[in-house]
Amino acid sequence: MYPRVILKETLYKKSQQKRRTSPCNYKERLFLLNTEDLTYFEHRPGKKPTQKGCIELSHIKCVEIVRSDVPIPCDYKYPFQIAHDSYYLYVFAPDNDCRLKWVNALKEVTQNNNLFLKYHPDFWGEGKWRCCHQAEKLATGCSEYYPNGAKPLPPTPDPTRRSSDPEDRIVVALRNFSPVENTDLPLHKDEEYFIVNCSEPNWWTVRDKDGNVGSVPCIYIAEKKSNIEKFEWYNKDVTRTEAEELLMRENKDGGYIVRDSKHAGVYTVSIFSRVSGSDGEKYPLVKHYQIKVQKEGEKVMYFLAEKYLFSTIPELIRYHQHNPAGLITRLRHCVSNVPTSSRINDLSSDKWEIHPDELILREELGSGQFGLVLKGSWHDRQVAVKTLREGFMSEEEFKEEAKVMMKLCHEKLVKLCGVVTQRSPIYLVFEFMENGCLTDFLRGKKGCLSQEVLLEMCLDVSEGMAYLESSNFIHRDLAARNCLVSDDNVVKIADFGMTRFVLDDQYTSSHGSKFPVRWSSPEVIKFGKYSSKSDVWSFGVLMWEVYSEGRVPYDNRTNAEVVEALNARLRLLRPRVCPQSVYELMQWSWKEKPEDRPSFALLLHELACLEQEP
Repeated sequence: MYPRVILKETLYKKSQQKRRTSPCNYKERLFLLNTEDLTYFEHRPGKKPTQKGCIELSHIKCVEIVRSDVPIPCDYKYPFQIAHDSYYLYVFAPDNDCRLKWVNALKEVTQNNNLFLKYHPDFWGEGKWRCCHQAEKLATGCSEYYPNGAKPLPPTPDPTRRSSDPEDRIVVALRNFSPVENTDLPLHKDEEYFIVNCSEPNWWTVRDKDGNVGSVPCIYIAEKKSNIEKFEWYNKDVTRTEAEELLMRENKDGGYIVRDSKHAGVYTVSIFSRVSGSDGEKYPLVKHYQIKVQKEGEKVMYFLAEKYLFSTIPELIRYHQHNPAGLITRLRHCVSNVPTSSRINDLSSDKWEIHPDELILREELGSGQFGLVLKGSWHDRQVAVKTLREGFMSEEEFKEEAKVMMKLCHEKLVKLCGVVTQRSPIYLVFEFMENGCLTDFLRGKKGCLSQEVLLEMCLDVSEGMAYLESSNFIHRDLAARNCLVSDDNVVKIADFGMTRFVLDDQYTSSHGSKFPVRWSSPEVIKFGKYSSKSDVWSFGVLMWEVYSEGRVPYDNRTNAEVVEALNARLRLLRPRVCPQSVYELMQWSWKEKPEDRPSFALLLHELACLEQEP
């Protein structure tokens, strides 16, 4: 007796490539669910469908909707997942009704299996789960799995309670969210909601201003103000005088704290800087800026010296860490009066500290703006060792790079192995990239690199930059010279923690700031305003460097002439070997207004699609 067919339909599946799971690796397949197994076929017009995979129903451990804010590159935008044996299959339906039909049918025929108690509601990608950031693919899930769909309803709001009692914790929607299940609550970007239940790690229950209650994904919301106490920069109960003493004692240019103002519920940012006197000497100064509040309808917005408005104080601080925007200087060094033991561990942690005796230094690889770069060995592995050139930057600033790079980890970023801080000069120890700087590699291989290799290089860099973008990190000096090439020609981004301090190939603006003008966007040149979109501009120039095989951008112009050309909205011409489709991406990256430029996530998708073309 043949098994009974339950469902049969054309859907998309995400392919599992060994080298890279590219955003365009989606295959159209004919799926067939019967009472024994789930099978999918490649449909070829005029030929018999070829079976590409088969999953016995008894092996399935979880079937659930995937909730994610990741852009879906294929035509079908509604993903669901099937966990079986030690694998995850991601399937994409054309609409939500179709997705629910398949999920409910699969749940029904697998309800008596040995099922997961918890599952991962978001995708696995780039070596970790997006929902809980666990780096083991077979790690236990982070959300309760309800195989029969009997998810508990959110609590009913108390009708006697006011919509905004003092004890309410308020969250702000970071983006729009459309409900998938009838227990979900829609989110509208920048609107405020009240937390009802936050015991689930990935889905919180919130209440809107009309009293409606439902579940929302945590990645779509941020607590408005009550959570600033967890930040290292917040110093509770510090007076103005104490703040000045603390910042003067630290003596770090750009040192800052956020403290309570003398007025209840108001906060002040105190910043230390050295300003030039009439005699040309630099004198220490502490400036105090009150965080001002402005109401826009029912929304509360925050700003400092100039009206750059933000929905939350952490967003405001994050912006001014990269842009002074009317302040005496940008917020460079967080200063705290809280004991170090209760904060993030210091660099001397055994996990990151390398004993000098473990490191063997060999020949010099080069001399950068920070100091020498040496080849070395550490525990029988080759490493590159970066040292500090005396007078270019303080040791405190040098340690800032290590702190940044310790937090950022991606296969397309040059890996930091550890630091040596027990001697002077201090060292940063990196993975060794055999083929060196991308600029030199391109020039050395001129005429020998195929179109596929050139595109692959751009794709590598876009992957790393998409990760930095998702981490709210701005590179500020993206260029081929700051990328390195491994022995198998994989390109990785380097120096993404150093660029806030000293830059080479500099152009000095009227404000005294310095930056690499040939790679800089108009808003950086005119106003010193950095963002992920200014990095996108630089990435367009990097793509031009790749396809021109290492040429210097605007090589027939001085820096001042480059500025004039950009003011006239002139752009780099298409390199001879560059396809028109790639040059169009460069031009998109060079749009005058930052908001008209693509995100790195979108650029990654477009480049990956080009890679798939025959």
